[in-house]
Amino acid sequence: MTAPADESAAAVPSSKPVLTPGERLDGLLARFGGDRPFARDTVFALAVAVVTLALFGSMAHPVSADPAIDLTLAEAWTVTGIASAQSLLLCFRRVRPGWCLAAIVTVQVVIILFAPQLMSQAFGPAIAAYTVGTLATARFTIAATATAVAVTTATGAAATWGADGALATAVNHLGSGAVLYGAAAFIGVHVAARRRNAAMARERADEAIRAELERAEAAIGAERTRIARELHDVAAHHLSGMVIQAAAVERLIERDAEAAKSGAAWIRSQGKETLANLRQVVGLLRDRDGGDGNAPVPGLSALDTLIAEARRLGDTVAFEREGEPLRLPPIADIALYRIAQQALTNARQHAPGAPVDLRLGYGAHGVDLAIANGAPTREALTGIGHGGTGLIGMRERADLIGAEFTAGPAAGGWRVEVRLPVREADRESETEAPQDAYAIESGEPK
Repeated sequence: MTAPADESAAAVPSSKPVLTPGERLDGLLARFGGDRPFARDTVFALAVAVVTLALFGSMAHPVSADPAIDLTLAEAWTVTGIASAQSLLLCFRRVRPGWCLAAIVTVQVVIILFAPQLMSQAFGPAIAAYTVGTLATARFTIAATATAVAVTTATGAAATWGADGALATAVNHLGSGAVLYGAAAFIGVHVAARRRNAAMARERADEAIRAELERAEAAIGAERTRIARELHDVAAHHLSGMVIQAAAVERLIERDAEAAKSGAAWIRSQGKETLANLRQVVGLLRDRDGGDGNAPVPGLSALDTLIAEARRLGDTVAFEREGEPLRLPPIADIALYRIAQQALTNARQHAPGAPVDLRLGYGAHGVDLAIANGAPTREALTGIGHGGTGLIGMRERADLIGAEFTAGPAAGGWRVEVRLPVREADRESETEAPQDAYAIESGEPK
């Protein structure tokens, strides 16, 4: 019975996180710079500085030879060196993203002062603005981006103040800064949003997997508890009677050999019946088609057989059935039978020799089951263990079927009462229902 739960747990798909390009880049940098963000960003900054040096260095001669740009070759190489040094500041881009952007913008101001007519935006400003967008709040990102654009534009306007084309230079700085910083920050915000959504999706998937595994484990635990309860009921009922009968046989061996043989034969038959019942319960653990593992277990129609067996053990049991029997759901039928069985076993163990009254009543609004025993008339046999789970098991069975359960001392003995409400749809005469499976299997008349 536990196989479906195991299969459902195994069928739960595992969630594999999908790495973003930035996460893949981090993994690549971790191979060279360690596992900390600063170490990885230091390697990244060095790589960007090398690329910046190569790119700006390749443009130094063409830019200095351009008559429209007032820039010597030495100044061009100076700008190249400053831009490369600017890239090195990216090592702080994740540990101090705001300060990193501020430092890079400050270096950009120096570059603009050297060549105001040269729209020389390196990789550093864009990467710093992107990082701020991924790590900072939207409000801070907007403020930092606007400040960077305003500072670079104002620097370009101040550096060309009074010269020809000063307005065009200022507008160019405004446009290039807005596009560069704005686009990089916007992409950073978008990537951050995607990362959050991906993290939430992974978290939901993990929660779904955990919930499914918990449900599977709960189903397995409930099944094991139910089967353990069945094993307890079967073993406690049959084995307690066998121990009592064995004690009687021990006393009769020398006095009445025939009676001892009869008692031994009864113990043997009870042993066979116990094994059959245990096989029936254990069979529920096996995942196979057909076979005795799915055989039915007894219900209330088998109470006569149960009481007759108790009387053969020497118990004084009075049984009264009232009302017209009803067809009950199988789980309720089995639960009430097991409660009666456990109550008789408890009376035999804890109050040996005490008379037991068992009443089963089918009323207008439910089924009443009451088992009461008087005070014990003899001492209990030694060697019979008391597991202490009988009352717990009866209460659990009653809760399972929605029945009211009470148990406690009464008239010097003990009384157990169970009341199961019955719906109007269940009020079918048992004579109209199919014959009880236990009676069919055992050959007992109903």
